[in-house]
Amino acid sequence: MAINPFSPARKAPYAMSQPFTLPDFYVPYPARLNPHVETARAHTREWARGMGMLEGSGIWDERDLDAHDYALLCGYTHPDCDADALNLVTDWYTWVFFFDDHFLELFKRTQDRVGGKTYLDRLPAFMPADPATPVPEPQNPVEAGLADLWARTVPAMSPQWRVRFTEATLNLLNESLWELANINEGRIANPVEYIEMRRKVGGAPWSAHLVEYAVGAEVPDPVAGARPLRVLRDTFADAIHLRNDLFSYQREVEDEGELSNGVLVLETFLGCSTQEAADAVNDLLTSRLQQFENTALTEVPALCLERGLPPADTAAIGLYVKGLQDWQSGGHEWHLRSSRYMNEGLVGAPGAARGPGLPGGVAGLPGGVLGTSAMDIHTFFGRPAAQRLRTLTHVPHRRVGPSQVPGIDLPFPLEMSPHYEDAAEKVVDWMHRMGLLADLWDEPLLRRFDFALAAAGVDPDATPEELELSAEWFSWGTYADDYYPVVFGRRRDLAGARHCHERLLACMPVAEPALGAAAAASPLERGLADLWARTAGPMGMDARRRLATTVAAMLESWLWELGNQAQHRIPDPVDYLEMRRDTFGGDFTMLLSRLRHEAGIPQEVLTGGTIRSLELAAQDYCCLTNDLVSYQKEIEVEGEIHNAVLVVETFFGCDYPAAVGIVHDLMRGRLRQFLHVKEHELPLLYEDFALTQEQRAAVERYVREMEDWQTGVVNWHLNTRRYGEGDLAHGAGSPLLTRATGLGMSAVRLAGTLARR
Repeated sequence: MAINPFSPARKAPYAMSQPFTLPDFYVPYPARLNPHVETARAHTREWARGMGMLEGSGIWDERDLDAHDYALLCGYTHPDCDADALNLVTDWYTWVFFFDDHFLELFKRTQDRVGGKTYLDRLPAFMPADPATPVPEPQNPVEAGLADLWARTVPAMSPQWRVRFTEATLNLLNESLWELANINEGRIANPVEYIEMRRKVGGAPWSAHLVEYAVGAEVPDPVAGARPLRVLRDTFADAIHLRNDLFSYQREVEDEGELSNGVLVLETFLGCSTQEAADAVNDLLTSRLQQFENTALTEVPALCLERGLPPADTAAIGLYVKGLQDWQSGGHEWHLRSSRYMNEGLVGAPGAARGPGLPGGVAGLPGGVLGTSAMDIHTFFGRPAAQRLRTLTHVPHRRVGPSQVPGIDLPFPLEMSPHYEDAAEKVVDWMHRMGLLADLWDEPLLRRFDFALAAAGVDPDATPEELELSAEWFSWGTYADDYYPVVFGRRRDLAGARHCHERLLACMPVAEPALGAAAAASPLERGLADLWARTAGPMGMDARRRLATTVAAMLESWLWELGNQAQHRIPDPVDYLEMRRDTFGGDFTMLLSRLRHEAGIPQEVLTGGTIRSLELAAQDYCCLTNDLVSYQKEIEVEGEIHNAVLVVETFFGCDYPAAVGIVHDLMRGRLRQFLHVKEHELPLLYEDFALTQEQRAAVERYVREMEDWQTGVVNWHLNTRRYGEGDLAHGAGSPLLTRATGLGMSAVRLAGTLARR
């Protein structure tokens, strides 16, 4: 049973006609209304009728469209665009909401997955990369609307934007099958799975691309995939979806039987009341908005400087950020007014956005003054301020005692490589040769850590050479993970860390892997260059590029940790879990296994949602295992802020045992998801892609490799001498304490010595 972190004091009274009382929302940006709303209303009404969405569609009539008022939504979310742009954007939103209701009536209510897939498979043909390409004859209003909108939109945008927008649109459409499958099975997703899938099916990433169109400024393609821009998009999406879940709970859960709602997900996962779950969703919504602000103010400017973006590109990013902010407040304002949602009595209430002509606004200014409609000053204090303060005021090195580790219940058998002992000796020799046992670590410490044990469990079928290489990657990665906070973190030396990062990237040349050694000067660099040459050398160019990208993501994630450490800021829960996979090296170590199996598997299967959900569920189980086992080492000894248990403590304001229970429940939820996908979704994948028996066998071998990966990682955590209280007392868990006489100037001297070297 899940642990409920809520105390009775947090409960709010229920509204008689609603399943819960809507919470006070954090709305930090002013909502403004586009002056061309009436023009858009008239235009979209005629457009929807022309596409067949009104009378005769069986879905809407004119009264439904007027009541929904998508022109008002777009007028609030895009307050500065001209009339033509507002008309087009409003048509897009009319189309996407019609699609949602159309798919609901035809396939969700009837639970017709086969028909739904056939319906969705036709839609990509109406979005050709070249606008001049003929499209099929539309068979329903959704197809007709998409064909018209695509032809009107893409000529004004770059080919790069078209690719991004197409991907977002297809995600929005295709992931409706995931919702349909969950309804068919009566299954409620775990919180991590829900957030990931909601971004796709909820449509907010799609909305972010339309923001680029509406503000007339595309995100520069060279940085469109960089972490800061990705986080802006994802936090924007999560905030929109979580807000919508609060307003739409009554309609979706009680009327439509929908299971994809964040309130229901947390209510089920936490074992709490609907009101408490709604409050928790609102807290997460606030946290995502505050993550958006932190990223926009700290990471985005740094990205522009590091990439040397010209002023025009920097200005375009600024317009994009402002457009996303406008959307948040405007979307909130529309939810207060639309007939689609549970919003009785909210307009003009405390914490609610206020529109033109309504009482309220900033104290001393009349209601409806431009720029003040959503700026309710109390949202900057109270609960949102307390939530932000908790993330910045953690006291490091507090006494926590031995780590509390609940039972680990992996159902997969542990197999060990027979070459384990040989690999363990070769790792020690390799670390000596690279010079990695002369400062942070020494040989006794390395032997207690025993990374060959991890490699032997993760890859029990490896050859002796493969096992040695795997064990050395584990050793180098953990050494580097220790090195960054000691050398750069304690001195807040972000510039030095960035310089080190760039030098490490230079040690991984894709064209000629062996040439990386020429760029290596320090032990850390020599170790990476040697591993890169031996790993990437036998690979083809495409595999090398993917491997380099994955290793670079791991290195970049350590810079993210240093940035949080410099701010002394405990991460937002969603940002933490998603970055944890990179800081842990999950994608990197899994990729080595995938590359051995992918020859027999179609690439669209390997990169599709089913396989990816297996990979992420497995990674999260192991990452959270690490956080449970390493809690005392990280919190008490190292003063670390990146630990899931601490993140949960901070977010919920609960104690250590309650946070351990929540993290353990999340681990088990991710394991259940892994088993569910394996049992129920893989057979559908085989049918959808018409895989041969040989291809199915290759997929199943890769899934077994994921099971080995989990059991090997967990077995190492339970048996290594890196995290136990006795090991910490002897310095085995803290490289710094083995070399320094105290936590003061000795630590600074050590960091300075290593940095100079």
